Amino acid sequence: MTTRPVWQGRTLALLGIALFAFSLRSAVASLSPVVDQIQADISVPAWAIGLIGTAPPVCFALFGILTPQIERRWGLERTSVLALAVVTIGLVARGLAGDATALVLSTALIFAGVGMGNILLPPLVNKHFPDRIGLMTTVYTTTMSFSTFLPPLFAVPVADAAGWRFSLALWSVFALLAIIPWMTMLLRDRGGSAAPDLASAAPGVFRRLWRLPLAWALTVIFLVSSCVAYTSFAWLPTMLIDLAGVTPAEAGGMLSLFAVMGLPASLLVPVLVTRYRALPALFTIAVLAGLGGLAGLLFAPAAAPWAWAALLGVAPLLFPLSLVMISLRTRTHEGTVALSGFVQSVGYAIAATVPLAVGILHDATGDWTGSLILLAVVVAAVIPAAISAVRPRTIEDEWERRHGAWQ
Repeated sequence: MTTRPVWQGRTLALLGIALFAFSLRSAVASLSPVVDQIQADISVPAWAIGLIGTAPPVCFALFGILTPQIERRWGLERTSVLALAVVTIGLVARGLAGDATALVLSTALIFAGVGMGNILLPPLVNKHFPDRIGLMTTVYTTTMSFSTFLPPLFAVPVADAAGWRFSLALWSVFALLAIIPWMTMLLRDRGGSAAPDLASAAPGVFRRLWRLPLAWALTVIFLVSSCVAYTSFAWLPTMLIDLAGVTPAEAGGMLSLFAVMGLPASLLVPVLVTRYRALPALFTIAVLAGLGGLAGLLFAPAAAPWAWAALLGVAPLLFPLSLVMISLRTRTHEGTVALSGFVQSVGYAIAATVPLAVGILHDATGDWTGSLILLAVVVAAVIPAAISAVRPRTIEDEWERRHGAWQ
């Protein structure tokens, strides 16, 4: 395939993908640093915060299934505009929320759009940059990491200056800007950019994965990463304020530190896995760092809260690790599509229960001990899953060994 400069004839697509990626993660981390200010204005009980932490994985699981059907009817670019419009409306609505119910519903709306975007970005890259897939994948995953740690740095200062409502609604500007390149491309091509269908695996292939230990091992790895990430975005600032006595602004900075730890992981993990076969080392680092951060919060929270946040932020390197392994542990296209759908849908669905459980445990006990122990058990679940996943074989191999021919 002939390569050409990344900007040549594709400037709108490049801007659209970068802004789209930024919008998908900025909404995740912009709420929890200002929860105290919101609670000072409206009543937001612990169950509502738990549901807000649960909304991302639930929406990601649900719309991971629904988006391919919408895309086949609307086309790739139109569905992208729809997803960004939903995110924009949800972010504005969250800034206008008058009670906890409105806050939860607007957050669910935001993550419905984000869940669609998770599915749409890879085919957008494949369609507009078939000769630059590696580069553009790095661009959008790095942008996602950047947009995850940026909001906590600004959320509290903006809220102090202009109020929490403005602080929350501010991020809608980026989602709105991301619509412009795609709308321009659609208007330029009146016939509509007819996107190829998103590949989908046959239902029979998807059903086979329920019977394969390898598929479940990868699912556990993925869901542990999601549990740590979304529980931290929902609860880590509050934990740090309660346990370490830090200020809300400091807690926001520590959440940003937690998020920024994912940036080098998104850049390095694929190379370390594919070139240097570093799976055992990466799993060991993720588990030890996650357990170390939780132990610090449990036994000496005020001693080094920045260090505990940073250590905990290393554990989600399991996210890019699990995505790389989906490709490494399949040998057919239909197997890759089925395994990706299985791991993400099942993983997000199970992970959705953990932020809510953390909130319920905190309400029931009045402290964070039970919640931190629960998270430690979740992180430790990676150990048996990793032992299974590092053995070099594919889901097709495993099926054939257990049940006969894959086809």
